[in-house]
Amino acid sequence: MKILRLLLLPFSLLYALITSFRNRLYDRGILASKQYALPVIVVGNLAVGGTGKSPMTEFIIRLLKDRYRLATLSRGYGRKTRGFYAVELQATAQEVGDEPLQFKHKFPDVAVFVGEDRCASIERIAPDYDVILLDDAYQHRRLNPSLSILLFDYASFQEPMLPLPAGNFRDQLSESRRATLIVITKTPMEATAASKDVIRARLAQYNTHAKVYFAAIKYGQIQPQKERAESEPLANANFLLVTGIANPKPLLGYLQAAGANYKHLSYADHYNYTIADIKQIRSVMDSLPGGNKQILTTEKDFQRLNTEAFNKILSPYTWSYLPIEVYFNELEKQQISAEICAHCANFKNS
Repeated sequence: MKILRLLLLPFSLLYALITSFRNRLYDRGILASKQYALPVIVVGNLAVGGTGKSPMTEFIIRLLKDRYRLATLSRGYGRKTRGFYAVELQATAQEVGDEPLQFKHKFPDVAVFVGEDRCASIERIAPDYDVILLDDAYQHRRLNPSLSILLFDYASFQEPMLPLPAGNFRDQLSESRRATLIVITKTPMEATAASKDVIRARLAQYNTHAKVYFAAIKYGQIQPQKERAESEPLANANFLLVTGIANPKPLLGYLQAAGANYKHLSYADHYNYTIADIKQIRSVMDSLPGGNKQILTTEKDFQRLNTEAFNKILSPYTWSYLPIEVYFNELEKQQISAEICAHCANFKNS
């Protein structure tokens, strides 16, 4: 892997030069960015996936949904459609994408939209809402948001932050200067104050105005597919874990620490499962030794896997999923919540 990365470094240099040139065009106003007369909050990252944008977006939804007429807007990665859609409860992940569908299922009273042209979509929905929340739009420079929340995976600071294709970064670390708030996600509970100070100092080379917050992952109780079915303690079942996410390592670590017995089938992020994949899952389930066999997946994957056709192949097996939340200590939770709420209130009163 290291040899491959070395071979790809010239392409990463070219990629970095192109993206840097593009960003400078926007910074200098040669390419125009649009602003809007309402709070537009962007949650994004510099890396390719795996930083916890969905849990952070859900944290903000919970914070604002009872205070404002809130709309969320996503591109809808992984969907097989194009254009602007209002996400309904009966929609499928193939129509609107897994993350927007997850938001709609968890917050049915919140408006959820998808559209690859973020600016055109905002202009379409802005008259009816007080706040618009976008996930994964930090690189969408045609949009100049009123508040940018930039996420980094804690582990990404332990290794070189190389641009694509040798590494996983879409932008250089210097682009963190545009962020209003920075959140270091998936922070281990045992992380020391000194290790956090090292990260703050590194980010301060580019951004001295944004407060840096540290958040961990909080897993919820297993949610069974069937209503009123009882959830199974992790240590009691024989699981087949199916994931199509960018970074399953934190989940694997959690399951190991909980004493779960599992076999893991890993697919690409936002993977569109096929009938052949489900038949493979059925075959693996049939071959697992022992009893009390269950299929476990992530909440995002569940949006793509819980279909009538897939469930028919898997019968009598059913899905369960493990929900996830972003977790701040009480002080930082109060501080970041106050910053976001103050921004929306001040924007509305200005």
